[in-house]
Amino acid sequence: MEEYSYFDEDPKKGWGFVLAFAALMLFTIMGLGIDVDEYLQHEYLEIPRWYFYVIFSIDVLMMIGLVLMFFYRKIGIFMFPALLVMHFFMHNYYLSTFLYTDVTNLFLFTGFGMLAIIPKWKFFR
Repeated sequence: MEEYSYFDEDPKKGWGFVLAFAALMLFTIMGLGIDVDEYLQHEYLEIPRWYFYVIFSIDVLMMIGLVLMFFYRKIGIFMFPALLVMHFFMHNYYLSTFLYTDVTNLFLFTGFGMLAIIPKWKFFR
């Protein structure tokens, strides 16, 4: 009996992969922009300085996770959503802000996973 595979067998990145990656990076950069805006107003908002060391580190690690995903590294797939949830909860707990960029990014990651990561999972190292 012949076995059928519904997934793409080619490790080449298609337009769907690239566009999903670009959307994730765009919303990650938008979250970074919100963090920069809060940093510029930290004295007025009375946000402690240590918070920005942590949140900017998370932003940079999220971008590194995306780049690792782009180059088919499994660590990026686990790193990015964990850091994204941490970023969301830090904003929610310390600043009482609900970031729609993080929620949208999480939904994009779920769609990205279903459309681009799962079919190419065997090419990830």
